[in-house]
Amino acid sequence: MAYTLLRASSSMEGGAGDQKNGGNPVVVILAVITTLAVCALFLALLYYLYVRRKAKQNAQSFTGEPLSLPSSKPHAVELSDALVFSCKQLLVATDNFNEANVIGRGGFGSVYRGVLADGRVVAVKQLDQGSKQGDLEFQCEVKMLSKLHSPYLLRLIGSCSEQDQRLLVYDYMANGSLQEHLYSKGTSGSPPFLDWETRMRVALDSAKALEYLHEHVNPPVIHRDFKSSNILLDESFNAKVSDFGLAKLGSDKVHGLVSTRVLGTHGYVAPEYAMTGHLTTKSDVYSYGVVLLELLTGRVPVDMNRPPGEGVLVSWALPRLTDRKKLVPMLDPVLEGQYAMKDLVQVAAIAAMCVQPEADYRPLMADVVQSLIPLVKSSKNQGVKIVATTDLQHQVVTIHSSSIDSSSSGAGTN
Repeated sequence: MAYTLLRASSSMEGGAGDQKNGGNPVVVILAVITTLAVCALFLALLYYLYVRRKAKQNAQSFTGEPLSLPSSKPHAVELSDALVFSCKQLLVATDNFNEANVIGRGGFGSVYRGVLADGRVVAVKQLDQGSKQGDLEFQCEVKMLSKLHSPYLLRLIGSCSEQDQRLLVYDYMANGSLQEHLYSKGTSGSPPFLDWETRMRVALDSAKALEYLHEHVNPPVIHRDFKSSNILLDESFNAKVSDFGLAKLGSDKVHGLVSTRVLGTHGYVAPEYAMTGHLTTKSDVYSYGVVLLELLTGRVPVDMNRPPGEGVLVSWALPRLTDRKKLVPMLDPVLEGQYAMKDLVQVAAIAAMCVQPEADYRPLMADVVQSLIPLVKSSKNQGVKIVATTDLQHQVVTIHSSSIDSSSSGAGTN
């Protein structure tokens, strides 16, 4: 192009006598090289911008189709009718906190099965006495769950705060936690394995819980300790998210973040939060992705007893999620023959997006919900299928639900 312009200029001036000025081959070559270099840089810039745009579009849609946000606008939370119990009432309900009634243990206390005076079966959480963090968890749990209303969150019936006792009373969830089913021995007396359809229902229910917290509450609520042991199952295997002791109010600004002490459970904490203490709703999205990987693989988030390279679930699974040849072998063997390949690929794509190292590339939970809805068949009237065969047993791994705390002294902002 530069060479053509030079020739045109030369002919306009009519000069055979100007060949010494316009026909120097060195000048022509330099002009061509410069022009090509500028064009190459311009094309490289355009390609870079195109790649960035496509990456963002992929982060917003798993299927290539636009996904709509919830139609309802964010609303202020409302107060509930949570009751205040006396310590004596809950002592009677739990048979004086009899060890035989223990149905779970967490980082800050034990959970007991109890029966109230009116015959209702409940779960009573007794927080450790004298624990500063336990007292903070109690206050946060009461504050959060007395204001939040969703069928996908565990309902707080009431609480008790007398002397050194901090007690929380919840709806009783007959089938325990998701974690118990994923890492069951599959033998008589153990929780049964869940089939593919039930796992997808659990994935959808828990996604709707986070969607409610992030999109329907103003300011949004960040759970901060979302994990399989905090997803509880009722008698029909409907899932409800529990344990809001570490929950934090997020920023009401778009893409806003809050800076806070790093708390959570090893293996579920988003990398940017672990490194900087900057917390956003996308931190919960990462934790959700880890749980989705647990549902797919039947593996715990961190297990250093596995072969080298397989100890951390996310780093081991992420490159396999987009490779069909490697995707099927990584699945929980209990799921064999229960899924359609297109559904598996879709769920794997969702999981891969949720555990992206960069928070900006993770989807909104509203998008996750819309992507899961078509995969969950209407099976509520068909009953829940479970797999209780003893020939397919998970490797039994002891999971410690201890929390990560960046401040050993307990000082700092929650």
